[in-house]
Amino acid sequence: MVFIRNILLVTLFSFNAPVSYAAPLTIEITEGIESALPVAVVPFASSGAPVDLSAVVNADLERSGYFKMLAEQAMTSRPSTAGEVNFKEWQALGQNYMVVGRVNNAGGQYDVQFQLLDVYKGGQLLGYKMASSAADLRRTAHHISDLVFEKLTGKKGVFSGRIAYITSSGAAKHQNHQLHVADADGFNPQTIAGSAEPLMSPSWSPDGKRIAYVSFERKTAAIYIQTLATGQRERVAEFPGINGAPSWSPEGSRLALTLSKDGSPDIYVLNLASHSLLRLTKNFAIDTEPSWSPDGNNIIFTSDRGGKPQIYIASSSGGAEKRLTFTGDYNARGSFSPDGRNIAMVHGNGGSYRIAIMDMATRAINVLTSGPSDESPSFAPNGSMILYASKKGGTGFLSAVSIDGKMQQKLVFNSGEVREPAWSP
Repeated sequence: MVFIRNILLVTLFSFNAPVSYAAPLTIEITEGIESALPVAVVPFASSGAPVDLSAVVNADLERSGYFKMLAEQAMTSRPSTAGEVNFKEWQALGQNYMVVGRVNNAGGQYDVQFQLLDVYKGGQLLGYKMASSAADLRRTAHHISDLVFEKLTGKKGVFSGRIAYITSSGAAKHQNHQLHVADADGFNPQTIAGSAEPLMSPSWSPDGKRIAYVSFERKTAAIYIQTLATGQRERVAEFPGINGAPSWSPEGSRLALTLSKDGSPDIYVLNLASHSLLRLTKNFAIDTEPSWSPDGNNIIFTSDRGGKPQIYIASSSGGAEKRLTFTGDYNARGSFSPDGRNIAMVHGNGGSYRIAIMDMATRAINVLTSGPSDESPSFAPNGSMILYASKKGGTGFLSAVSIDGKMQQKLVFNSGEVREPAWSP
């Protein structure tokens, strides 16, 4: 499915690269965690702030699936500091924790302060004061969400991150393809590149400042690196044949990629400073979809050398390749979790393709989604969630699933279809 499609697209393909605003993604929580903690985010006291910070924090925490949020209409008071809280009142409402805060306009700048309170202990767990411009208020709200999430779960939050994805719209023969970057909650989407021909394989640099992707603007496959802040692009690979599936090394100085310049598609490593190439695989089969281990020592990739697509591993400096997956008749698009303990993949059986993770210690595979057309898994920076693309009824959309499969979200693009998501570091 994904494996074959990507190879065919790369062997086939008017382009421009504007930076403009795009339609937002709408997030729907389709399944949550039964043991979700009751939390109340009280509307912040505000002196004319253009963004409702408490609403953003509430939506972030609710979207995580870890918390059961108290509806605003169920609140019996609106305290903005810990000193104003009657804890027995909030205990009666069944809340374990609450967030209170205020936003003050200080001559065009905003002073934001918040407190995370333990309702049953009647004390503060967390408290911060921070300054923000009007343009950065949503980012400040996401930062608050990250702090609260980490304090209550012990895991780093991902609300301040961004996602990249590709959309396609229009009639089949006249489609418009665009590469977008948006906040993790789907807001503030920007169009990074647009084309009348397909765009493929967005990959974030480790510092989150650049994206590598495949473009066919010159009627041949080429890999570009684009700096998000300036829009500046550099064409780094345009060899004869396939140039595809770029993947950044953890230190950001190299790209693993698929090239067919020497015959069949194989895995190479491109040094971005010297432009030198190291060939990792040499096989008559199709080797593609490389992805680095967090320590940079290994690269996993998809190969059909055994007859069907499976995931293999090789040293990033060269050497023998080893097959990792044996369960199922299709395993592809592997990527390591940030801690290196798991690999997310597309797992296929009987024509149904679902997202699964493999434990690197035991090689056990756990299927997380229901399919039948799930693809392009991408780990969240904290390793707790996997973003992926799916398709039902001919419409492509994005979804996210927790690594235990208990929490699920659906991210709906309001025009056309969306695919190939990538979560920023």
